[in-house]
Amino acid sequence: MEIVRTEIDGAIGTIVLNRPEKRNALSAEMVVAINAALTEMRDAAQVRVVVLKGSGPAFCAGADLAYLQEIAQNSPMENLADSTALMHMYQNIGTLPKPVIAMVHGPAIAGGAGLATVCDLVIAGREKAVFGYSEVKIGFIPAIVMVYLLRKIGDTQARKLVLTAENITSEEALRIGLVSTVVDDAALEQTVREIAERMSRNSASSMALSKNMLNALPGMSVDAGLHYAAAMNAFTRQTEDCKNGIATFLDTKN
Repeated sequence: MEIVRTEIDGAIGTIVLNRPEKRNALSAEMVVAINAALTEMRDAAQVRVVVLKGSGPAFCAGADLAYLQEIAQNSPMENLADSTALMHMYQNIGTLPKPVIAMVHGPAIAGGAGLATVCDLVIAGREKAVFGYSEVKIGFIPAIVMVYLLRKIGDTQARKLVLTAENITSEEALRIGLVSTVVDDAALEQTVREIAERMSRNSASSMALSKNMLNALPGMSVDAGLHYAAAMNAFTRQTEDCKNGIATFLDTKN
């Protein structure tokens, strides 16, 4: 059985974490498989939007026990290589030139919460989805995901989640900005599909450029950001998508 399964349906690509018996817990093999799936979605020209979801009762419940035992016995260099692979997985989601939607139907804990955090949109079920950065309970830290978490929800809320290691509901995650949308569990699959289909009708190049800007702007001063934005504004006007989009818009007004 594939531990990560991919599906392509028109302009929507889906990556399915497929270790339901382990609650889709992360392992070194799973990180490699997720990275391979992201590369597949990057290279699939027809795919405009990617959905990341889990099979079974959980979205992703952190690291599995065998993986934890392994990293506890690794040498420093082995652990650095493993951490770097995890970093690349998060980077590959964040820099994928296509929007990534996390469909969270159940627990997203530790590394699973990290996976959701780096996605562009997080759509969660109201009843069963929970989020938690539980690493400090076992003497670990959510080091890599903190880079993204601070940007997404700010210092105050990130400190609360990381230092208390408490799980929060999808409604609370929505309130603090970790989650984009909360719907009833029964409507989750259909809602994600509808949102992905609407997004897939957007310009692929515009979504990619917008995602690049959303990643770059938080690290810039206001002045640097404005100059960068002006250059991107001018560049986008030269793309075929923009020219065709303006022409189509003007035709509908005539």
